Formats: sequence, C-alpha cells, structure tokens
Amino acid sequence: MNITMIEAAAARLAGQARITPLLNAPLLDAAYGKQVFVKAECLQVTGSFKFRGAWSAVSALPAGTRGVLAYSSGNHGQGVALAAARHGLDCVVVMPSDAPQVKIANTQAYGAKVVLYDRATEDRDALGAALCAQHGLVLIKPFDDRQVIAGQGSVGLEIAAQARAAGIDAADVLVCCGGGGLSAGIALALEAQAPGLRLRTVEPVGFDDMARSLAAGQRLRNLATTGSVCDAILTPSPGELTFPVLQRLAGPGITVTDDQALQAMVLAFAHLRLVLEPGGAVALAAALFAETKDPVICVASGGNADPALFRDALARFG
Repeated sequence: MNITMIEAAAARLAGQARITPLLNAPLLDAAYGKQVFVKAECLQVTGSFKFRGAWSAVSALPAGTRGVLAYSSGNHGQGVALAAARHGLDCVVVMPSDAPQVKIANTQAYGAKVVLYDRATEDRDALGAALCAQHGLVLIKPFDDRQVIAGQGSVGLEIAAQARAAGIDAADVLVCCGGGGLSAGIALALEAQAPGLRLRTVEPVGFDDMARSLAAGQRLRNLATTGSVCDAILTPSPGELTFPVLQRLAGPGITVTDDQALQAMVLAFAHLRLVLEPGGAVALAAALFAETKDPVICVASGGNADPALFRDALARFG
C-alpha cells in the first residue's frame, strides 16, 4: 500500500462516495476545554466509511468476476452489498447472528444474501471460504485487503485537506479501530500529505488488541470476541497488512469504556446532530475523555445505530 494506490482509489470513488464534513461544535469545545473536530463518516453512503473500501476493492476486480463475499458485523457488508449491486455482481455477506437487526436488514435491502453464524462457536473464515468455493465468489476482506485499505485512505486525504483549510498543522487524529484498515489507510495518507497529524487508534476496553499489539511490538489477540456494545470494531487481532503500517506510523493506542462510547453518542447528537453507533463513537469518546493534543481530530466512523440502544443511551446520558 502507498499513496499512489490511495489516490487511485480516491479517483475511482469520485461520484460514488461523499466527501464528508469536518465539524466543530463551540459549546462542546468549551465544555471539555479543547478544540474537537469530527470527521463525519457516519454521513457516508451506507452510513459508514466502509463503503469507500468496498467500492475501491469491487471496482478493481477483473472483468468476468461473478460475485463477491464479505464477512462483517454489518458496516462492511452493507458497503460491499451496495458496491456489488452497482457493478451488477452477486453478493453474499456472512454476519454474526448477534449483529444489530438494522444492519442485517439494510445489508439485505442493498441486495445481498445474508448468511448468519454464531461468532462464539463458529469460524467465519472457514464458512466464507466454503461459500466462495461453492459459488465461485471473490472474498472482499473487511480490513486486510490492499484495495480496501487504499479506499479507506481516501478519508485521510480529505482530513489532510480539511485540516489545512482550518489552519491545523499539528494534531492527534483519533480513529475507531477494529482490524486497522481505516487506521492504516488514513495513516499512510497523512504521512504523505499532513505529516504533522499523528494517528492514534481507539478501541473498547477489553478488546484493545491493536493498542496492546502496538505496545508489545507484535500482533496479539483478544481473549473474547463478544461482550461490548461496540460490535462494529470487535476483531480477533490486528491485520497482517495493517499492523506493520500502524507499528511504523501510529502513536500509542487509546481505550474507552462502553459507557464513554454511549456518552459520546449522546454528545454528538446534542452538539452536532449526528447519529453515531457505539463503535463509531469511540474516537469521539477518546477525544473528550482521554489525554490528547489540542486541537484533536476524531473520525466518527459509523452511524448505523440500533434504535433501541440509541434511545437507551439518550435516556442514561441525555
């Protein structure tokens, strides 16, 4: 992966993905004593940044490809489903049975066939490999794919340009992190176009495989795969492709609690009128509740919130 691949992916995304805004709320800044800028990828097509990587990967497939398969807790699956539909390809998405119903329903609505599995007892990789072999499908990995990482890097190109326009030449850029595709893509783009911006990954407490791996200098695994409301960013371990990039370019990882993520959802709604899902709110939570540079930029990576959970968050923290 390099900046040339990211720029090529961004060119293919033109007219398909949205250029999302970099937002600031003065009252939020005043309440927390720092300038906080929010890159609103929750406003992206399909409700998350994942459409960028999905389109990048699907649009780079060779002619004659019959169909694609993705495994996803929901956001990657929705992105791949829509990208496949726009390219006239069949699409199968393997999703955990405990994924939010809104994500399952939306993935189906975009035209994908959804296959559910138990993430505590079944191996999604083995299930996906069997389906690919049976139906002649090409696997689009959620983060450990060069074209996916390149597509996610287009977020970093936009952050670099928007930060320059806002007069920001030094800041922490906090990114919600599962396997590291978004983080790695952004880090590569910032290295080339905004070297004063330092990327830092953010994960839920207890599912901080990336933060622990960065500290240890080697890829480590999470002991559990379930148990946090931040379903979108629960992955077993950092990616083989993403970890070396982040080991070279990222600062120390940050963790936040589920309650902090839920509180960040409420604050994003109150001050920016943004709807975030918990996994998409952890970077904002870190910006508000952790030790970071001032100003700080955070990526609100997804907005596909379960309605009942969002109501509960508003009731608890509103």
